[in-house]
Amino acid sequence: MSTPVASQARGGQVPRRRIPARWIAVALAAALLAAIGFSTQYRPVESITTGPRRFDPAVYGARTYEDKVVPTVERKAVELPVLVRAMTDDMEGAGRQYGVRQGNGPYNFAVKGTGTAGTVESGLMPVTVRGLPPHTRVSLQVGPVINGTALRDVVGFITFEQFLNQVEYADAATALNDQMREKLLRHLDAPGLKGKKISFVGAFSFLTPSVVTITPVSIKEVS
Repeated sequence: MSTPVASQARGGQVPRRRIPARWIAVALAAALLAAIGFSTQYRPVESITTGPRRFDPAVYGARTYEDKVVPTVERKAVELPVLVRAMTDDMEGAGRQYGVRQGNGPYNFAVKGTGTAGTVESGLMPVTVRGLPPHTRVSLQVGPVINGTALRDVVGFITFEQFLNQVEYADAATALNDQMREKLLRHLDAPGLKGKKISFVGAFSFLTPSVVTITPVSIKEVS
């Protein structure tokens, strides 16, 4: 007489085999990897950037000076005698009418004029312009050192918010000055213009109506 199987003795049901936990973990991992593979988008290596693009002052100056700054200064330029008289009568009114201001900084003006060139000294060419009040001193910056931020600040479309920090903002002004020196002053015989009649276009930051130091974008001998 044979002994009945234990499972059959318990109602005739065959026991279920337990799936090892290790197999379940492997199956879940495989499903997860498959899902990741379907949802992942692959990009070529050259399209991946490692961080924010570094500001290059030389590139900025080359792209901005000749195509944008020079035409704007030429378009906005006011005859210098007209501007100086307006500044002498009402500085604030002249600033609002003719100038551009960056924050609480000084007004910047685009100007043009005609006069007689003097002797270049310490990077400045004095110009005698008719129609100005007595003792008004007008000079053009002719390098090699070009100071100030007038070319950056006078146009109105270059603002601090466009740059990462104050260093980049300052570098932008220097880059524009460098471009002016390369495009204009490099080909200019400034000492040779002494005693000759010239026309000029440029920009300056206001200090006083009696001292006008202009960063030029154009200097030409006229007959």
